[in-house]
Amino acid sequence: MEAEFREIDQNGSWNSVYQEIRHQSCELPCKVAKLPENKTRNRYRDVSPFDHSRICLQLGTNDYINASLISVEEAQRNYILTQGPLPHTCGHFWEMVWEQRSRGVLMLNRVIEKGSVKCAQYWPHREERDAIFEDTNFKLTLVSEDIKSYYTVRQLELENVSTQETREILQFHYTTWPDFGVPESPASFLNFLFKVRESGCLNSDQGPVVVHCSAGIGRSGTFCLVDTCLLLMSMRKDPSTVRIRDVLLEMRRHRMGLIQTADQLRFSYLAVIEGAKYIKGDTSLQESWKELSNEEDDPPEFTPPPPLPPPRDPYNGKVEPSFFPENEEITQHMEIWSLGSSQESELRKRNIAASQPPLNEGDEPDGHMVIQDLTAEAPTKSQQQQQQQQQQQQQQQQHEASEQETAKAAEQPKESSPVPGTWSPLLANVCLCTVLALSAYVCYRVYFH
Repeated sequence: MEAEFREIDQNGSWNSVYQEIRHQSCELPCKVAKLPENKTRNRYRDVSPFDHSRICLQLGTNDYINASLISVEEAQRNYILTQGPLPHTCGHFWEMVWEQRSRGVLMLNRVIEKGSVKCAQYWPHREERDAIFEDTNFKLTLVSEDIKSYYTVRQLELENVSTQETREILQFHYTTWPDFGVPESPASFLNFLFKVRESGCLNSDQGPVVVHCSAGIGRSGTFCLVDTCLLLMSMRKDPSTVRIRDVLLEMRRHRMGLIQTADQLRFSYLAVIEGAKYIKGDTSLQESWKELSNEEDDPPEFTPPPPLPPPRDPYNGKVEPSFFPENEEITQHMEIWSLGSSQESELRKRNIAASQPPLNEGDEPDGHMVIQDLTAEAPTKSQQQQQQQQQQQQQQQQHEASEQETAKAAEQPKESSPVPGTWSPLLANVCLCTVLALSAYVCYRVYFH
């Protein structure tokens, strides 16, 4: 088996091996599941139990439930694989558990995964303690709950209200196995598997264990395949005669689509290979799996989140520059305004004291880094232009500066900025028109006089 695994792994042919198994799987009739009155009892339209292996309910006029019995005669192991109960089939689920005399329920999914409901909450919350299913006349009580890092064991009491008989049910809930995915490691999976075995839920003197995920074929099929292969290897004189492909194809005769992805098939090989070491006599592995699984850690939902970092000062403790610094040239104002006007509405919302500093290079709060860079470059360009003009027409430049100061003095009393360091649109437009007029005048005087 290890040689087969290495060969497939080296060739990267897991997908082709998986597709080959799919094509070799038989298609058997599932007419009862397709009846109009049963369509609402199926979670998925394309996952149905075969007629010959479906579980039949005994109460009521409709005996249908989306569940299949998988019997492995050589291993003397029976499983019931079923879908995650729907809100209106939770009573049917517990009726099946009672009628099949099952002692264990294995749940390999979460109620909600990736924002979608994958299964109804078919057992009572800790706050409620008990739930009554009036359609089938069963009462379920939560006795205890043992929460580990990646699985939870619940002790439940199922009561037949009609006869007042009660039974103990153990639910093993694997809480970190992703949909269409694989567990964290073979060690954590095998630790979970052997916990289930130690409880006696899988023993032949008990009713078949009920295994479900969302559809009851992917994660559920992976669990049953690994458990069956390890059991067969422990019973045969030559463990190497157990072939995972053959076991999976035989199980697929009882329920369609077992093992949904090539990754789940590969993980099944890994888990069987690792579990075979324990079967061959290395009993220390079980304790090693427990340590590697870190089951005593806090589960993800109970792990306190890290403390939030302190609020970030967008200006890193320094003073924010005025959008139009008073000591800049008007040509610089024009360049910044034309390229940064799209940020104007956001800038006007920010009422920041004048004692705060400019941004460090590399800080980009609110997308203002571009404006900061332009502000740094503008003085160099404007100074070069001013020097050239001063060399050619020094008198005209002095005249232009005096007119600019006069225009600014005339405009400032009329419009005041509501926020320090910002200009209102009206004042900016007036200054822009003034600058354009003065620039045209300077060009006229330079080139024609």
